[in-house]
Amino acid sequence: MADTSGARVIAQHGSLAVGYAEQIRFQAPARQPAAWPHLVGVIPPRAPAFQHRAVAEQLRQAVSGGGTAVLGQVLSGLGGVGKTQLAADYARTAWEHGELDVLVWVTASSRELVVAGFTQAAVELLAVDPDEHAANAFLAWLQTTPRRERAYRWLVVLDDVTDPADLRGLWPPANPHGRTLVTTRRRDAALTAAGRRLLNVGLFTPEEAAAHLAQALADHHRHEPADQLHDLAAGLGYLPLALSQAAAYLIDTGMTCARYRELLTDRTRTLSELLPEPGILPDDQATTVAATWSLSIERAERLRPQGLARPMLQLIAMLDPSGIPDTVLTSPPALDYLADLRTRTAASATTGPEPGRVTQEDAVGALRALHRLNLIDHTLGTPHQAVRVHRLIQRATVDTLTPDQRDQLARTAADALLAAWPDTEHYTALAHSLRGNTDALAGTAEAALYRPDAHAVLYRSGNSLGHSGQATAARDHFQRLVTEIGNRLGPDHSDTLEARHNLARWRGEAGDATGAAAAFAELLADQEQVLGPDHLDTLRCRHHFAWWRGEAGDVVGAAEASEQLVADRERVQGPDHRHTLNARAIFARWTGDAGDRASAINICEQLLEDAIRVLGPDDGDTLVYRSNLANERGGAGYAAAAVAAFAELLVDQERVLGPDHPHTLDTRIKLAQWRGKAGDPDGAVAAFAELLVDQNRALGPDHRETLLVRYNIAYWRREAGDPDGAAAALAELLGDVERVLGPDHPHTLDTRHDLSSWRETDHKD
Repeated sequence: MADTSGARVIAQHGSLAVGYAEQIRFQAPARQPAAWPHLVGVIPPRAPAFQHRAVAEQLRQAVSGGGTAVLGQVLSGLGGVGKTQLAADYARTAWEHGELDVLVWVTASSRELVVAGFTQAAVELLAVDPDEHAANAFLAWLQTTPRRERAYRWLVVLDDVTDPADLRGLWPPANPHGRTLVTTRRRDAALTAAGRRLLNVGLFTPEEAAAHLAQALADHHRHEPADQLHDLAAGLGYLPLALSQAAAYLIDTGMTCARYRELLTDRTRTLSELLPEPGILPDDQATTVAATWSLSIERAERLRPQGLARPMLQLIAMLDPSGIPDTVLTSPPALDYLADLRTRTAASATTGPEPGRVTQEDAVGALRALHRLNLIDHTLGTPHQAVRVHRLIQRATVDTLTPDQRDQLARTAADALLAAWPDTEHYTALAHSLRGNTDALAGTAEAALYRPDAHAVLYRSGNSLGHSGQATAARDHFQRLVTEIGNRLGPDHSDTLEARHNLARWRGEAGDATGAAAAFAELLADQEQVLGPDHLDTLRCRHHFAWWRGEAGDVVGAAEASEQLVADRERVQGPDHRHTLNARAIFARWTGDAGDRASAINICEQLLEDAIRVLGPDDGDTLVYRSNLANERGGAGYAAAAVAAFAELLVDQERVLGPDHPHTLDTRIKLAQWRGKAGDPDGAVAAFAELLVDQNRALGPDHRETLLVRYNIAYWRREAGDPDGAAAALAELLGDVERVLGPDHPHTLDTRHDLSSWRETDHKD
């Protein structure tokens, strides 16, 4: 059982207290109780350019209102956010305003220092001998505070508590006339036990940060444009310590904010190179920003599960500081990395799981250890952005790695992102977060994601953009990727050809079907030369070339090309291969659009029969082929049959794929359309209105499919006899289509044309 007896706790530190007593006896042989009011210890001086922050008022209200009736107020936050300065400002203000009779400031970075500080207080306030009982006597005095005319008002500040265990048995007691204030980088549950309150200290606001820089420079007759100050403050992540040291660097070097900002974005320079040397830090600071978190990392490493905090922080350092999904950091590639790093460190010789194995629970434990030391924020309630970290912690962490270590870590982070990416993106928030993390990784990793080849996550991120409805952004992503890969790996490399394939596809999806067909034709010629006519990538290119020929208006050419593709797929891959079945599906599509609906229906019926035999009735492609067949029958004039077929298909898709799967939502679009075409425009409007609610939730309001549903609502409202309501809905849609797709996108042009036509027709009527 833990020893909580005050006397025994203090006795454990008797040798330290006795040694301290000898110094006091030598310095002050005659002891008398200090006169009131009295200050024990030294309040740190106010930093130049000190900012009065909103959190300071929160602190004053919390401490003055609660007192030690709740045992204490704990200021917790990342190293460098200014906790000590806030505590000192509060203590100094209270002292100067006569609110205190006794103020005790104790540096509390170890248990020994806390005991020594309390011993010093006992010597000065109680005139006792500085022995092993002195600290205990001071705590007892805080409990009772002798009464004369009134009770003495006291404040004890315990600055920089490194480990909550150091205060076991040493917490100042509850007293309505006393207050306790603690600063720490920790946020363990033990700190807020017994009614103690936690106040998280964050970064400067943008305004506070810019004002701090401006004042620090003005004190040395330096003035910079306001926009440059704001840009630099943002580049430093609004961290008070970083701003203070950067200002000193600017003053010492004469450098401008703009030039410093350029150097800060230069990945070839370490953070320590852009800060003052340790011996000339401002404001009596002990460490640079680059080194200020090293002690916290070491302590996190010793928390269970030991040896995982540092490698976990290294992985976090490669990703998006504004939010990393838990699933990335607990994925198999991440676990393998953690296990390998722990095995290769001295920390592997600890109790707990064997060094060679790391579980998901261990990975979460490492995140919690980093969270407890305020090195990251780990919020369990936001799984898509569960981990947040300051960018300078990331920078300082990456700076400790060798180039080879950084490259290995970058590929590991890319593997982890890819492992966490769902095959089908049901949740837009997760996909958005994964894309943001891929972008952040690409900026940090640089060439590593192209050695020895282009990592697959680069393609996955671009395609995710397109699937989210941002076809233009996806096109631009792959345009950059084609250039980057071509420059690094050469124009004939398979990765360059793959990037060109994706670029052509999203060019078409962005509204340029003719340009997509031309790009695929050019790519096909190169692939046939580099890879050969029967290579699977070449056959895939032919598939997409045929598709975009049809989308560009050449439906006869598309039908002929897809028919030849079917023959070559059967020869190369066999008649039952999934790719062969898909080739038959597009052959049916363009055959029907070319005017031969009967043949298209026949092809679809045979294809569906083969798919059920080969793939099974619940396979995703089988369900797509059912949709194709229903659509062809509707196009042949059997609208009621199409409605019935899509209604049956929807039940199966909701069962197999789920209600939010893109294919399920697409079936609901087609079902509503065919209801309208079958003579039920009111039913179509109702179905589309219900679907719009689900699409806004699942896809977002700016997704192209969501915009399509809004168009259909307007269209079928008109068909149902509400031309004014239809025109108003279409006019509202036009503004959003122009904003999302651009003014020259075909969908925008079609919407604008339809609105003009409807208004003209309605005016004539």
